[in-house]
Amino acid sequence: MTSPHRTPDWLLERIALGELPPDELAAARDRLSREPDGPARLAALEADSRATLEALPPDRVAREVKARFARADSPAAPRAEASPSRPSWRFLPALVPVLAAATLVVLVRPGASSQQEAHDPWTGTGGTPGVLEPTRSKGLQPRIDVHRQAGTRTEHLTDGAPAQAGDVVQLSYTAAGHAQGVILSVDGRGTVTSHQPALGDTSAPLERSGTHLLPRAYELDDAPGFERFFLVTADNPFELEGVMAAARVLAASPEARTAPLTLPTGLGQTSFLLEKSSP
Repeated sequence: MTSPHRTPDWLLERIALGELPPDELAAARDRLSREPDGPARLAALEADSRATLEALPPDRVAREVKARFARADSPAAPRAEASPSRPSWRFLPALVPVLAAATLVVLVRPGASSQQEAHDPWTGTGGTPGVLEPTRSKGLQPRIDVHRQAGTRTEHLTDGAPAQAGDVVQLSYTAAGHAQGVILSVDGRGTVTSHQPALGDTSAPLERSGTHLLPRAYELDDAPGFERFFLVTADNPFELEGVMAAARVLAASPEARTAPLTLPTGLGQTSFLLEKSSP
């Protein structure tokens, strides 16, 4: 259990990256400096980050990505792993370590929205110093984010961003306290794909706090019009049949781009839209 007076790892990472509003960052650094092992932990994390970047310099990452794409496109190469329900998706599990190393820098960020007041991350809902809230903000909601590989860097996309066939994307989610969920997509061809869980009939466990990458990157196929991702959440495990049936109904609807899923009682949802264009 994390000591109430010891900076947790997720906050330590944000301090190291400077990914906090100025007032929160100053307060967090001040508390960290007064912890017995605080400065040493921060120095160790920063040293580890430097070592990772030295081991994976941008030019090397770019060469490796291009080489793996070339091998995947070679007629003699084995076909990339694909979902049985959607063979046009190209899953890129081998790219995950490279993408994860690059995207963790942009994923670690404050969860507060523009409407939420900045606050000392060490102050709980009752205003007691040193007690963390279960979620970083009372207003934090589940969300799904999409990140695109752009040369030697990653790009955090906004909802409704343009995309095209061949884009390599990686998904992340914020469960905001919910324990179970499913991540799926609906495209302009009317196809539904479950990304997490990839197999099985029940929902997948979610990390309740923080932002988490899915264990695969994906190459967008040539489905026209759009690609829309959904995060469906609940506090307890649930059957996927009702969720997937709702997704198939929506996929066949002319409102698939904007309408919500019609879900069983007790399930919440959020979505992320990519507007597809021709390459």
